[in-house]
Amino acid sequence: MISCEKFYQSLLENNISFFTGVPDSLLKNICAYITDHAPSNNHIIAANEGAAVGLAIGYHLATGKIPMVYLQNSGFGNTINPLLSIVDPEVYQIPMVLMIGWRGEPGVKDEPQHKKQGRVNQALLQAMEIPYNILDHDSQQALLSIKEAAHRAVLNRGPYALLIRKGIFEKYQLQKDDKLDFPLTREMAVKIVVDHLDPRDAVISTTGMTSRELFEYRDFLNQGHDNDFLTIGGMGHTSQIALGIALQKNDRQIFCLDGDGSVIMHMGSLAVIGTQGIGNFKHIILNNGVHDSVGGQPTAGLKVDFCGIAKANGYQFVQMVETAKQLNAEMQTLKKVRGPALLEIKVKRGARENLGRPTTTPVENKERFMNFLKN
Repeated sequence: MISCEKFYQSLLENNISFFTGVPDSLLKNICAYITDHAPSNNHIIAANEGAAVGLAIGYHLATGKIPMVYLQNSGFGNTINPLLSIVDPEVYQIPMVLMIGWRGEPGVKDEPQHKKQGRVNQALLQAMEIPYNILDHDSQQALLSIKEAAHRAVLNRGPYALLIRKGIFEKYQLQKDDKLDFPLTREMAVKIVVDHLDPRDAVISTTGMTSRELFEYRDFLNQGHDNDFLTIGGMGHTSQIALGIALQKNDRQIFCLDGDGSVIMHMGSLAVIGTQGIGNFKHIILNNGVHDSVGGQPTAGLKVDFCGIAKANGYQFVQMVETAKQLNAEMQTLKKVRGPALLEIKVKRGARENLGRPTTTPVENKERFMNFLKN
């Protein structure tokens, strides 16, 4: 396995000292080490992967040095525009190193939403003419790969990628932790929300733990899963999926169960929702201030006024709650008010260790949900 300390020191030795990106479960240990050891102005957890490339471009323009952008391969699509239209050697010639978590690597067990991305990952890099190397558990080879990546990025005047296999970094526990202990867990909040829903209400839930907790609670209640669309991939797009449904099904209440990291990733969606004036759209943000499903790296969620932003963008009702009593009361209100409406719920970090995953396939989920909406 690769030592996070040695990996980080090798990056510094090769003139790579600025880091930005979106956390990934495969990179959680090295990202935690970077969080603890890089100066705050040299490590920015970005809103999305494309924005991280933008930050890296700015850093290079200001310093002439090589930035590193880290990401899960599922977010690689967000980087394509700035990589090809700005960074590329045929445009502005910006050297940078991409550290990409290889979810869905062929032959390695993973979730359905990662299989296709993992299979085509190398082909995407090749199509974009981005040279790359694959890092495995060989520590010495990994350190040589960093030197090669930095050299090739400068030589080619463009991006160079390191594909990171599962489980290659030694464990490292994040030390910088300004944890706030809110009364509710996310799972408790999901349960309270579900308890207030009517049989005809539809739920669109964001990727990660939220969808898993919703699925398990529906199982516990023997309610089935027809009412819920689980957005197991495509982080940041949950609210627009929900809006697309709400615009066509104005005879139903549409509840979007979102996360702080998801909303921040594509915050412009709030403006689109607000300007549509759609009365049946009910937006719930479960805010714990971290990317909980990929290692607990912080978001800007607890420093952002989601209610103020939503109000400024045309939401008709906004409210923030922290306790079960407040949530029960505001769920009653949320169901009655005209949307677009937003309820922010501040919750603790973390999830149950034995939390399961959906046992239905994505296609089964889609077909049952569409039949529910039809009937």
